[in-house]
Amino acid sequence: MSNFPIPALEGTYHLIGSRPAYSRRFDAVLTFHPPGLAPVSVKNNAWHIRTDGSDAYARRFMKTFGFYDGMAAVVSADGWHHIDLSGKDVYPHRYGWCGNFQGGLCSVRDRQENYFHITEAGTPAYSHQWRYAGDFRNGIGVVQANDGRSTHIKTDGSLLHGRWFLDLDVFHKGFARARDEDGWTHVTLAGEPAYVRRFSAVEPFYNGQSRVECFDGGLEIIGENGATITELRSPLCSDFTELSRDMVGFWRTQTIATAVALGVFEQLPAPASAMADQCGLDPQPTVRLLHALGELGLVMQEEDTWHATTKGSYLVLGAELTLADAALEYAGPLSDLWNALPQVLRAESSWQAADIFAEVAGDEQRLIPHHRMLRSYARHDYVLVPSALALGGGEHVIDAGGGLGTLGQTLLKTYPGLSVTVLERPQVVAQAALMASPGLAWKAGDLFLPWEIAGDVVVLARVLHNWADPEAGQILQHARASLPKGGQLFLVEMLLPEAGFSGALCDLHLLVSTGGQERPESAYRKLLEENGFALTEVRRIPALPAILVGIAQ
Repeated sequence: MSNFPIPALEGTYHLIGSRPAYSRRFDAVLTFHPPGLAPVSVKNNAWHIRTDGSDAYARRFMKTFGFYDGMAAVVSADGWHHIDLSGKDVYPHRYGWCGNFQGGLCSVRDRQENYFHITEAGTPAYSHQWRYAGDFRNGIGVVQANDGRSTHIKTDGSLLHGRWFLDLDVFHKGFARARDEDGWTHVTLAGEPAYVRRFSAVEPFYNGQSRVECFDGGLEIIGENGATITELRSPLCSDFTELSRDMVGFWRTQTIATAVALGVFEQLPAPASAMADQCGLDPQPTVRLLHALGELGLVMQEEDTWHATTKGSYLVLGAELTLADAALEYAGPLSDLWNALPQVLRAESSWQAADIFAEVAGDEQRLIPHHRMLRSYARHDYVLVPSALALGGGEHVIDAGGGLGTLGQTLLKTYPGLSVTVLERPQVVAQAALMASPGLAWKAGDLFLPWEIAGDVVVLARVLHNWADPEAGQILQHARASLPKGGQLFLVEMLLPEAGFSGALCDLHLLVSTGGQERPESAYRKLLEENGFALTEVRRIPALPAILVGIAQ
């Protein structure tokens, strides 16, 4: 603990004990740091003072911060940088933001929003750039990649363990707080979870124990093996209550679908009585429906008028990212498929997955809304896919099973020189012909028959997860036949974790609806290797799907 003066409660001067350390007053002061300098400011001028209130140097800045390792971050008119104890620049470079030097390294952000660490010379400590980079502690720091996931690095920029997490902290006494798809945990220096359990929140270990919050709102102290040592607060929601809530999830599905089917969101904003009149509804139960939609965060009431929230606006049929069709599909045909789940699981069952794609293609009334639903998901989830593919820009791309061509159009916007052919069922191609899809070529075909088309690149976006391994293998074989050796295959899929339960319900949905499955990276690697491809890379983006890169062998 230092003996430096401390800021007064007013924040305009410093105290020694209960007495002012000096007579001067400032607009704002910060804490003294060794060797005894504190940031102060008056109007638009900022600098550092000594413990007696005298100026440490004559120079002025827009903003100043505390000294660490004899250097302080400051903001000048031309950007952020560091100064020494005399107020002189440590280096000539300027940045968009600077942290504090610790152990000769400092986190900075450049003008292009890239984070990295610099040396005392103001130059990068390594070649890589990150979406975010935090301070090093004991030679280990946390960085975030462009896909939003974080890992630990060493001071030379190399990866410590190569494990990536949704959120991550620096190490403290051998453990780091980390969050994966299942929740918060602690990880070891090898990047491995220290225990199986997951929590809503965890604190760093303190003398072998950590305070954690469970998903039910309960608070516990756990040991380094994740076992409960003592309970600090009982659960706010009992397991009984939570299970009851899970069992009535269909209330939400049916409430949303009912509002969509009745055209409620098309009439908003409106008073309840006017909306009921336009939709041909009984006013009294209509108010109850609106209240239920309010509980779901889909509508709000201002005086007598009901409005759709931002979330609720996705249920307007004409919205660019409409989920109105999805609401009806999930409450109707897709929900009905789940009734067969017990039969699907029985050992002696004769159940076989329906060919949902053939059913949709043969149902004119369902074809358009079903593919409109898929188009909305594609528009939302595939925005970052084209840049992540890192194409040269002149390739011929086969978008196999590409629906109404949403991803193909997005590719053309990013790479105008591409040639993109969408391979789809004849019924889908016929529907696409009625829509504007400039630049796309269309080929009617069947994924399970020879494609009779050659390309440089094949994209399978959320295609293989609809099929079990034998059928997925057939599709990959046809993809391989359409590519030259060295040609690229991009699979756009949600990846299951190698351990844990995230995505398991979606996997179960695929089982009952198509007979397909979600897969971890290892399963896709095996599929590719068995069907003429080598998995060379997995690219994650800040969205649900990942991109698996295969090279034709």
